[in-house]
Amino acid sequence: MRISDGVAMLEIHVQGFVLNPTLIWDDEAAILIDTGVPGLLEPLRIAMSEAGVPLNRLKAVILTHQDIDHIGSLPELLKESNHHIDVYAHELDKPYIEGSMPLIKTDPGRMSKEAWESLPEGSRILYANPPKAHIDHTLQDGQELPYCGGIQVIFTPGHTPGHISLYLKQSRILVAGDAMISADGNLRGPVQRNTLDMDTALRSLKKFLDYDIESVICYHGGISSENVDGQLKNLVDYT
Repeated sequence: MRISDGVAMLEIHVQGFVLNPTLIWDDEAAILIDTGVPGLLEPLRIAMSEAGVPLNRLKAVILTHQDIDHIGSLPELLKESNHHIDVYAHELDKPYIEGSMPLIKTDPGRMSKEAWESLPEGSRILYANPPKAHIDHTLQDGQELPYCGGIQVIFTPGHTPGHISLYLKQSRILVAGDAMISADGNLRGPVQRNTLDMDTALRSLKKFLDYDIESVICYHGGISSENVDGQLKNLVDYT
């Protein structure tokens, strides 16, 4: 779904649910924000092509955080490319993405024997051998990347230690990652059962009030464009 010039929200269908990576581009570069679960190389290629951006134009991937449904297809994308693709993530999530530490939420060592044995065999194999990839550049709060009119990093920890959101200056779009979800265009806070530190995650939402935001893309739930400023204020006041 094309949101504005040079910005598309991809819609990737996986086993009954939808993931929404964001694609941004201009004449010089194409940037993908998050990559879905493992095995989505072809759906990503098709979705990018439908937006008018071939996979071979991809210059960088920015990861909002370490969860397996965000980093899953990154190794396939990097392997498929005939040129180097720069990978960005926050420094606090880097060791998990690179594999020097197990992904927090799918670490077999953190699960009870009963919880582990209740998982489908495919999940156990995936959790024991999660995707990993080298991070070329670590990101910090307030940093601005010189792509597509400027991409500003907003450090929004809580969902994971190194969760980030991204503000696209040119289009005034906030890419929220999992800091929020959208339900029929209505913004909601982070999902508690999937959030490591809910108090910190809720405090992180206040940072969004400092930005002139026209639309929000949530990885789960998609786009929210109606009265975004009012929705954000209500969400912060409520939490």
